[in-house]
Amino acid sequence: MEMGFYFYCACCFFIIFSKETAAIDTISPSDSLTDGMTLVSNDGSFALGFFSPGTSNNRYLGIWYNNTPMQNVVWVANRANPINDSTGLLKIESSGKLVLQVQNTTAVWSTNMTASVENPVLQLLDSGNLVVRDGNDSNPENYYWQSFDYPSDTMLPGMKIGIDLRTGLHRRLAAWKNWDDPSPGDLTYGVELEGNPEMVLRKGVEKYYRSGLWNGDGFSGTPNLRSNPIFDYDFIWNENEVYYIYFLKNKSVMSRFVLNQTESVRQRYTWNPETQTWKLFSIMPSDYCDRSGLCGPNGNCDNNKLPACQCLTRFRPKLLERWNSSDWSDGCIHSKPLNCQSGDGFIKIAKVKTPDTPNSWVNKTMNLKECRDKCLRNCSCMAFTNLDVTRGGSGCAMWFGDLIDIKQFQSDGQDLYIRVSASEAELKKNAKMKLGIILGTVIAALLVFVLGICYIRRSRRKLKDKVEDKNVNDNENEDENEDMELAVFAFGTIAQATDTFSFNNKLGEGGFGPVYKGTLANGQEIAVKRLSRSSGQGLNEFKNEVKLIVKLQHRNLVRLLGCCIHGDERMLVYEYMPNRSLDSFIFDQMRSKVLTWSKRFQIICGIARGLLYLHQDSRLRIIHRDLKASNVLLDTQMNPKISDFGMARTFGGEQTEANTNRVVGTYGYMAPEYATDGMFSVKSDVFSFGIVLLEIISGKKNRGFYHANQSGNLVEHAWRLWEEGKPLDVADDFLVETGDLSELLRCIHISLLCVQQHPEERPSMSSVVVMLVSHNELPSPKQPGFLFCNKPFEADCSSGNDRSSSRNEISISLLEAR
Repeated sequence: MEMGFYFYCACCFFIIFSKETAAIDTISPSDSLTDGMTLVSNDGSFALGFFSPGTSNNRYLGIWYNNTPMQNVVWVANRANPINDSTGLLKIESSGKLVLQVQNTTAVWSTNMTASVENPVLQLLDSGNLVVRDGNDSNPENYYWQSFDYPSDTMLPGMKIGIDLRTGLHRRLAAWKNWDDPSPGDLTYGVELEGNPEMVLRKGVEKYYRSGLWNGDGFSGTPNLRSNPIFDYDFIWNENEVYYIYFLKNKSVMSRFVLNQTESVRQRYTWNPETQTWKLFSIMPSDYCDRSGLCGPNGNCDNNKLPACQCLTRFRPKLLERWNSSDWSDGCIHSKPLNCQSGDGFIKIAKVKTPDTPNSWVNKTMNLKECRDKCLRNCSCMAFTNLDVTRGGSGCAMWFGDLIDIKQFQSDGQDLYIRVSASEAELKKNAKMKLGIILGTVIAALLVFVLGICYIRRSRRKLKDKVEDKNVNDNENEDENEDMELAVFAFGTIAQATDTFSFNNKLGEGGFGPVYKGTLANGQEIAVKRLSRSSGQGLNEFKNEVKLIVKLQHRNLVRLLGCCIHGDERMLVYEYMPNRSLDSFIFDQMRSKVLTWSKRFQIICGIARGLLYLHQDSRLRIIHRDLKASNVLLDTQMNPKISDFGMARTFGGEQTEANTNRVVGTYGYMAPEYATDGMFSVKSDVFSFGIVLLEIISGKKNRGFYHANQSGNLVEHAWRLWEEGKPLDVADDFLVETGDLSELLRCIHISLLCVQQHPEERPSMSSVVVMLVSHNELPSPKQPGFLFCNKPFEADCSSGNDRSSSRNEISISLLEAR
């Protein structure tokens, strides 16, 4: 009996001792992890458990290095919800969902599982990744959830920082507030998709540091890091994902990448086993010139010069007095003005960090010569470079408008080709001079010969147009069209392309006339808007409108290919959009399922960037005045393009608002101050954007909205739900079930800010763009403008016309937009 008692005690001791010493890296639904217990990865590198940071007494669930003398935490679960005692408990439910509880009842953190797992297992991997997988799955790397998808302030080898374009998942780092508080601070690091994707470090909403263009071999802003003995890194950019990742060259080395809120920097450390300390390997921003936008527009920051801020070659300070006093915010301007019509040129600025990307354009297949030619034809294009140096310079990146945040390197870096006046371009004048007087006569003769050929061909073209059009007015129009600055199509060409405006080719009809699909002789598909004779536009007004549209160059604005003027006929020729307009998807019960939330969010951001360009980045402020879902076209990749500038108005200088005696636009999208008093401004477009945003989220039209037991329009319905604390009820059920709820809720919040009653309370489009991509707290919306064109307001809204859209009754000033 006594021997049995001792044997029993020995067994108990062995069980207890083995539990405390053996490394356990998994738990199942029958297990749990309490405060004081840890999971340790198989090779002993990482541990999962509860900890208190710094001098704080709060408890957090986190992962840290297990084989270093100090506790270096790399991931925290309940960052914003600390536990104030030691009753924390982590368990995995039978569905695979992780739940962190306090006192075995209250959940302070949990995972969002989209699918249940048959035999769920929680495992801490040797990489430091905490994963949920199916214990019955033969593929151990098939994860249903992983901590690497929700990083804290630390990036580990094999972790992706970027965006999954299929699901909309954003993986970004956010620094701890301080050493005692792991909740997210305002220092963040991640991929941003405006123009050419880049890695961006932000301090709040301010862009603090950016990586520069990825050129296939490295980032243009950190050329010195591409060749190093510690790690390799890559930047993946395809139709499914955009992310940055790094791998250790020697797996026995430990390296981590951390955001430091206190110093506002991104630091990379490697472990020194001899000194048992972390050694600082690199830091970003690494120097004075890494601060984003330090030298203003068209400035070049060079740490080897004093002062560091210099104007780009062939540029001069915009305000010399301020520049000399080290105020570089106004930047630089061209030494000699550009003259796109008579010809500009380019100079090469070698070994630089490429400019900021919001106003950039990318083509992955175009070579450098094609890139130069395309940039030269576009008067708004200010610089270009090759996109991928590893493939012989293939790919093209172009920048429009001012060039921001360029940094000069002494070695490596990217070659950037900058637009300057033809007289200042680096032309091969010496080679021409060597030809001498002997070749002068030959060149002159060739010139006369070429001019003669051009004259003959032009005369023949004029004669051919006469025969095809059979209209004497075409001779007069041809002289008038010389300054149209884009292709002018003959009427016969358009008629042939559209099969003489066949009904079968008709795409739709708006307030200005029908739109037809056509195919040119070279196979190019086009969309032809044939303006009705009652549109109210004369020849000069039509030409000014064409000049406006052709000078607007932005990826989210529809591209005008040309026009046709034939007698009383006025036609606009656009690029063809195979997916038609946005309203054909969001208001169609079957087709709406094609637009997942991630695609809709991409469309929302694209519309916002297009409006921002019109309001702020083009040379004159442009008010669209008729933004609606049917005026947003979708290309083959579902990228949005704002169209129909027939009602647009322009402002110059400091002008911010105007009024009109004739209210034009579409009921349901008009801002109250415009519909009732004729006052319009950029905030009128912001109101329309808010309506479109609500329609994208809800799948319902603002005008004609119906809801059981409620009156009013969609805006009133959304506002009512907001006040009741149920904002997500306004969203389409399909989006609520499959989308990112926090992102969805943020967009609803932004839409209500945009449709506020008073224009001055609505945000600008620049603020809207920042709100969409940031995670900062938003202001509370005030009551929206509930104007809805229904009795008794119908007469005031329609101004005597009860059609859904008004005719174009205005002329548009000639613009020189950039």
